[in-house]
Amino acid sequence: MSGRRPVDHGLVKRFRQEVGDRLAHQRRLDQASGLPPMTGEDERQFARALIAQVLEEYARNEIGVGRTPPTAEEEEALAAGIHAALFGVGRLQPLLDDTEVENIDVNGCDRVFVSYADGQELMHDPVAESDEELIELIQILAAYSGLSSRPFDTANPQLDLRLPDGSRLSAVMDVTVRPALSIRRARLGKVFLSDLIGNGTLTPELGRFLSAAVAARKNIMIAGSTNAGKTTLLRALANEIPANERLITVERALELGLDQFPELHPNVVAFEQRLPNSEGQGEITMAELVRRSLRMNPSRVIVGEVLGDEIVTMLNAMTQGNDGSLSTIHANSSMEVFNRIATYALQAEERLPIEATHMLIAGAIDFVVFIEKRNDYHRGGTLRRFVSSVREVTGVDGRVLSSEVFTSTGDRVVPHAPISCVDELAHHGYDPAQGAWR
Repeated sequence: MSGRRPVDHGLVKRFRQEVGDRLAHQRRLDQASGLPPMTGEDERQFARALIAQVLEEYARNEIGVGRTPPTAEEEEALAAGIHAALFGVGRLQPLLDDTEVENIDVNGCDRVFVSYADGQELMHDPVAESDEELIELIQILAAYSGLSSRPFDTANPQLDLRLPDGSRLSAVMDVTVRPALSIRRARLGKVFLSDLIGNGTLTPELGRFLSAAVAARKNIMIAGSTNAGKTTLLRALANEIPANERLITVERALELGLDQFPELHPNVVAFEQRLPNSEGQGEITMAELVRRSLRMNPSRVIVGEVLGDEIVTMLNAMTQGNDGSLSTIHANSSMEVFNRIATYALQAEERLPIEATHMLIAGAIDFVVFIEKRNDYHRGGTLRRFVSSVREVTGVDGRVLSSEVFTSTGDRVVPHAPISCVDELAHHGYDPAQGAWR
């Protein structure tokens, strides 16, 4: 058995502060000298050099006062801990490195619940020594993740961001008794429709239908409840878009990561909402970003999740020649999507009445794809995600008219009504009669 001492998290915290201060000092020097800012990878390499420098100084000091310096193995563990605290997620990192972890919920530093892909939910060791340290960890992540630093304090008690591995973090403080955070893992980063067919999310025919709908530049809204798999399905649909198209993505916090795979999408611009600073200045809303995206010569606009007043701008974009747009929305059924959109539109700056909103929806959205999650008791109660309904928008008569073209019957998802644009989809290989490629 090795005599290696456990990592001293107090030392990690101290050295992370030192390295962070030196890194910030170098940034200020570069800016004052008119040098371009370091890229993310350059900054990480520089941080590694600083970490080595700090640890060497610490070892010399320990020897100078007659104490035993860290062994090479212990020094390596300290370096990894400092790097994780700076650029990763500190003591959460081992959980994010576990490919079977699906969700992490932290209700205070020592109340940690982990959900696994097989449906298990287990308690885990504390992720910080105190709630104050947990808040500090979240603040570090807010400073280093995304396109701009995001505040997390008493004046800004809510935070949403994308972690370096693509997972989504949501945190709150002061509106709860203890600071709380939830991390939803991006277990499938580069995902294709074939992967979703393989894991049972889609039937083969649904996969062929969706592939043809994307190729035919149909506007598709993906709906579902929290953690149903909307973003994963959105990524898979986006990966059906030809590589020669220019994509603009608009998100509250960077999550889609289509620009991470230049071999699939070489021409991507990712927009991220900017929150106001401590003086309430500098905010750039989702609606503004959607408007800006239309001036950036997009082939398609992809809005990560619709949650508010950007809906009217997005629907207008869909009706102005930006066919093939994709988005997600929170809803409990495919039919509920239309009322949910109308509610958001009422809250928007345009204050659209219900009837006008339904006319806009009918002119903008071609298909609503509903994905849900259920416990599959036939497979030991494991969690199952699957597309259970596809609704085609067919017109408007005061309200949106639609037809459910795929529906769920027990464990099967089957064609339910004729698709009005089936001839158009047939040009892209979909044959409903044979359920096969032409």
